[in-house]
Amino acid sequence: MQRTLDSPYNVQVIDRALAILGVLGDRQADFSLSEVCSTVKLHKSTVHRLLMVLERHRLVQKSVETGRYRLGLRLFELGSRAGTTLDLREHFRPYLSRILHETAETVHGSILDQGEVLYIEKMEPQQSNRMASTVGRRAPAYCTAEGKAILSELPDADFDLLVRRQTLSPITPNTITNLAALKAELKTIRARGYAIDDEENEEGIRGIGAVVRDGLGRPVAGISVSGPVFRITQAKVSMIASSVVCGARALSVELGYRPEPARTTPAGKA
Repeated sequence: MQRTLDSPYNVQVIDRALAILGVLGDRQADFSLSEVCSTVKLHKSTVHRLLMVLERHRLVQKSVETGRYRLGLRLFELGSRAGTTLDLREHFRPYLSRILHETAETVHGSILDQGEVLYIEKMEPQQSNRMASTVGRRAPAYCTAEGKAILSELPDADFDLLVRRQTLSPITPNTITNLAALKAELKTIRARGYAIDDEENEEGIRGIGAVVRDGLGRPVAGISVSGPVFRITQAKVSMIASSVVCGARALSVELGYRPEPARTTPAGKA
C-alpha cells in the first residue's frame, strides 16, 4: 500500500524530528533555536524538547560556546554504514592503496568518536616489522597522528568539551599530557597541514596524519601512515607527509569538500 504524507501511519514526532535534521543539513552555518523554530514553524518549547533528544543521541550537536546547533557525528556513523555508496571504508580504500604504494608503510583510515580515533580501514605492506593495529581498534586522539590532525581543525568549543571529558594520560614518555602544550602542538599542525605522532602512542612507532573533511568543510576523518622509527626517519617525514596530505585532500574532494588553494608541499618536521 502506498503511503502518502496524509497517511495515518505517519508519526508526528518523527516527522518533526526529521524536519529539524533536514533544516540543519540545508546549510553550512549553525542554527540558533529561534532560526530552527521559524523554519519548521513549530513552537519553541516543542523544538527545544526535540533538539534535546536528538542531541542525547548525538544526531544533533550543540555548541557549548554559542548555543547554536549543527548535525551530529552519529548521522555520519549511520550514513557510513548505510550501503556501499555511503560507506566511508569504500571511499578510503583507493586513497589508502595509493599511499601504501607510495610509502610502503601501514596506512590507516580513522574517524573521531568521543575523543578517540576509531580505525575503520587499514592496509599494510609486506614488511617483517608492521603495526600491531586492527580495524575496530581505538586509540586516544591526543597522541595519534590522525587524531591530532582532526583535533587541530575542531572548533574551539568542541575541542574544549572533548578535553574536559578525557584525561591527557601518558601512554609513552613522549605523550603530550599538558593542555597548553597540546594546544600549541595543534596550532603547529594547522599551520603545517599535517600531524606527527613521534612515539607518543607507541614507543618505536612514528606516524604522519592529515585530516579529511566532508562537504561542509568539517573534519570527519583522518588518514595516517605509521611504522617503526628506523624506517620512518626524520628525513622521510616530508615525503610521507606529502603523500598523506594529497590523499586526504583528494578524499575530502570526493566527499564534497571544495578546498581553498592548496598549501605548499610540506617541508620537513616543524
